[in-house]
Amino acid sequence: MLSCSSSLVRIPLPESAVAYASAATPPPQESGAIRAWGDEKPAWIDAFLNAPDEEVKANFPGVYGKRHAYLALSGGGENGAYGAGLLTGWTASGKRPEFSMVTGISTGSLIAPFAFLGSAYDQRLTDIYTKYSTEDLVIKRSVFGMISAASAVDTTPLKKIIASYVDANLIAAIAAEHRKGRRLFIGTTNLDAGRPVMWNIGAIANSSDPRAADLIHQVLLASASIPGAFPPVLIKVEADGKVYDELHVDGGTTTQVFVYPVGIDWKAVTTKLKVPGRPDLYVIRNASLDPTYEPVKPKIVPIAGRSISSLIRTQGIGDMYRIYLSAQRDGLRYHLAFIPKEFDVKSEEAFDLAYMRQLYDVGHAQGKAGTAWSTTPPGFE
Repeated sequence: MLSCSSSLVRIPLPESAVAYASAATPPPQESGAIRAWGDEKPAWIDAFLNAPDEEVKANFPGVYGKRHAYLALSGGGENGAYGAGLLTGWTASGKRPEFSMVTGISTGSLIAPFAFLGSAYDQRLTDIYTKYSTEDLVIKRSVFGMISAASAVDTTPLKKIIASYVDANLIAAIAAEHRKGRRLFIGTTNLDAGRPVMWNIGAIANSSDPRAADLIHQVLLASASIPGAFPPVLIKVEADGKVYDELHVDGGTTTQVFVYPVGIDWKAVTTKLKVPGRPDLYVIRNASLDPTYEPVKPKIVPIAGRSISSLIRTQGIGDMYRIYLSAQRDGLRYHLAFIPKEFDVKSEEAFDLAYMRQLYDVGHAQGKAGTAWSTTPPGFE
């Protein structure tokens, strides 16, 4: 066994078993659909495309033959307040659609379950981004504690908050929508493999496995676990009758926002589902796209922090361009929202409550007025 810290003891999954290890037992008709790599064509797509139309209609009754709208929620830490406000403002406008599919990464993963279930869950979404500050979400370690730990903070409080909001009733509601054919995907990064993973939260919720709720909570926590700052999440898996574990961290480590894995012909998917017209794709980037000037102290921590934030910003821009080009190829109408450059409030800590409340209000105002959306990323006008 390998030890990552004083409390994190591992039985790592052997590389030879990575392809078939199971994290939960799905219903028989969904075998293999609990999760998929985000950087390759999923194994189940060919079976779906080759299935008889009547079978597809029976398995996707809520989205078959109907218009589609998709929502992709990016990472961004406390900036998730923007996306939360935008969605509740969108509800107030009376024009918010029901999404056929919702995806979330990092802070977007904490928004995604409520966005997926619709406006009835707006209050929970509002609470998460307007009630809790840094001290409510994490426990800071001492300097000596950080030396032996796998992270700078302990996320036990955040884990409890996730479990309290994503409760048994909410998980049951997700399962019910999954049975209609709607889909909720959350992205993590398998740190052992160095690859993105897409978790089918509805399939897990719809599973009879007693571990389902815990697994959903672990996936949401892992997706939001910034490496180094937050501890990684050990997810137990089974292979060849033995129990091992995988180390998962923030999905933003591999991508800032996603819609579907590479290698999928989405036009073929919508054709198979008899979707009329062009589906609408809404991408919420919980960040500003403009760089900020901030003199950096010539020390290791400030230099590393600034370098990482710059990498995340430029990676996010690249993801938006990639998604835009994919949308053009696959016949989707592209809509992008991001924090406006006019918002110049400075955050004083990791989860600054005053900052988040102001940002939430900006998103809410834009969502209500319908002014948030651009039809191209900057530079493609």
